[in-house]
Amino acid sequence: MNYTYMVECADKTFYCGWTNHLEKRMKAHNSGKGAKYTKSRRPVALVYYEMYETKEEAMKREAAIKKMSRRQKELLICSKKEMVNKSSDFSVINNKCRDKSLI
Repeated sequence: MNYTYMVECADKTFYCGWTNHLEKRMKAHNSGKGAKYTKSRRPVALVYYEMYETKEEAMKREAAIKKMSRRQKELLICSKKEMVNKSSDFSVINNKCRDKSLI
């Protein structure tokens, strides 16, 4: 399985990427080995992901999300919050989507 994902960094910016092992990738981001962008913006929290059969599909979706405005990304996160459980790892999603101004 391949994933397109977004994390929210400690400075409240979003980073979008793709991977074939989501849990491993999150650990890499938070250990400073994930991406140059996130290295200095730790910790990061997973706020969104989609699953795809192929790497190409995941990469294509990543490119589309990177072209979105911040507001569009926030709306995307809130529109899919039901796919994510309510564990503490995903508290960023739940808090962000309570903000009615985003809807």
